[in-house]
Amino acid sequence: MINPFKKYRIDRLFFHSFAIVLIAVIGVTAWTSYSNSSKALVQTTSHYQQLLLDELNNEITTRLVMIEQISLSSSRDGELTNYLLNRQDEFERYRRRVNVESALANLTYAIPLIQGIDLYMDNPIQSERQNYIQFRNLADLDKREGSECLAQSDFCWSKEYNFPSIQGEVPVLSFFRKIIYENDYLGVLVVHIKAGEIRKLLTGNSAGSNRIMADSEGQQMMQIGDAMGQTNWSRWIDLRSNKSGYVHIPAQEGARDTLLVYSRMDNSVWTLIEFTSWKQITASSLKLAEWIGLIGVAAVLLVLLLTHFLSRQFTKPIKKLVTAMRGYSVGGDNAELPVDYENEFGYLFSGYRKQNERIEELYLSLERRYEQQRKAEIEALQANINPHFLYNMLDQLNWMAIEAGQDELSRILELMGRMFRIGLSNGNSFITVADELLHIKCYLEIQQLRWGEGLEFRIEAASVLKELYIPKLTLQPFVENSIIHGFNKQRTGCVSILMERFADVLHIVIEDNGSGLREPEGSRHNRPTGGYGIRNVRERITGYFGEHYGIVLSEREEGGTRVEITLPLMTEPLAETRSL
Repeated sequence: MINPFKKYRIDRLFFHSFAIVLIAVIGVTAWTSYSNSSKALVQTTSHYQQLLLDELNNEITTRLVMIEQISLSSSRDGELTNYLLNRQDEFERYRRRVNVESALANLTYAIPLIQGIDLYMDNPIQSERQNYIQFRNLADLDKREGSECLAQSDFCWSKEYNFPSIQGEVPVLSFFRKIIYENDYLGVLVVHIKAGEIRKLLTGNSAGSNRIMADSEGQQMMQIGDAMGQTNWSRWIDLRSNKSGYVHIPAQEGARDTLLVYSRMDNSVWTLIEFTSWKQITASSLKLAEWIGLIGVAAVLLVLLLTHFLSRQFTKPIKKLVTAMRGYSVGGDNAELPVDYENEFGYLFSGYRKQNERIEELYLSLERRYEQQRKAEIEALQANINPHFLYNMLDQLNWMAIEAGQDELSRILELMGRMFRIGLSNGNSFITVADELLHIKCYLEIQQLRWGEGLEFRIEAASVLKELYIPKLTLQPFVENSIIHGFNKQRTGCVSILMERFADVLHIVIEDNGSGLREPEGSRHNRPTGGYGIRNVRERITGYFGEHYGIVLSEREEGGTRVEITLPLMTEPLAETRSL
């Protein structure tokens, strides 16, 4: 994939990048504002609608439960029961009818919500047509709208329908209750209530609302406004739950987006549903988004003009710098860069001028460096001759000592030659353990020639360990300290060197029976060999292998010093690039 910042001009990338980012930011801002404000409005609207519907549901339930209780108490009235049993003579039956009619009429007059009452029975005595209380034949009950619900229950409510009365067709809701006495089905008491009163309660103070009242089975009882059909809303509500809630019904089959809020309560069998157009709720959010979009478009135009101006100001000095770099030649007539910039471009121009001056200086110094390099190579060749000369000189001194009969001096010179050869080791920083032990053995033999039989040493190392590699001159400073400082006031001394392997670690122990770590009285404090040599070994081990390896010095209980050195097992020397 091609990186546009590596291919296209900076001013165009600068301009177009700003334009794209601004448009994207404004678009996201407008959409986020619309989305979040819409959600907030929907939640607020649904919350307050639920509270209102719960309040209306509670009030409607109170009114309708009152009708149910009145119906129940009336059906259990003894006068009504005796009348329905039809066990009296005609006079007595007529008297009881008058009493029943009077009692029911009193209910109608006392409760304005009741439109009228019908009593279905066998062999009724007909009432006047203008009367609110009607005695009807039980065989005609099936003709009454809503009576089919009695097939599954002893009482039920009908949905809203038009009821013929003395005022004409009146919309009512009817409550049907069977009258049963000692398992005998005597009749049905039907209380008609004014649907207009319930409609007022359902409407409340929200004129123009779209609401539905349904029973516990989801049967639509009453509707106000432009509400959704029952087949559409019933699938969005869980009628088994007594909790209120709201649902967003998306647009489908030509219907618009709708917010459905419903109220269901534990103490009510009614479900109140309100429908609100989603567009109506989110209209203010959409208007806000439109204003943000208009402001954003104006801001984009303004910012793009400013971006175009700024991009030219940014790219102009860069173009000058690019032009100067393209035409640059060492020692030639190069373009001059502006000197009035005091910002980052000024730093770039100043840095470029200094770079050119440095290039000129470097170019002019190449010949001098070339001559210096030739001299250095000659000196290096001369330095390589010096070790060879020293080896030859020690060999000549050895032969002179042999001819003079100085066997002891000859031995010292021979051992020194070996030590010198191992110490130089062709410039390598790592030598084998065998060479390191040979170097220290030569040193100890020279000291034995000086001490006589007073100095003893012991070296223990397995053959397999002698093939490993170790930093050169690791042991010599500690052995030298033992002889020079530890045995300073002694005529005898013993040095032991033990090498062992523990897992992946080479463990070296150097012990002596000298004076220990405390410096003896009368020793020469100005001798730097001990402290410098130990510090040198310690720093080299840390530099090569890190803090996990190193040196530990301690006093021996029986007197003397114990040195423990831990190193990694190396079957080959480290690369010279890692050497100190």
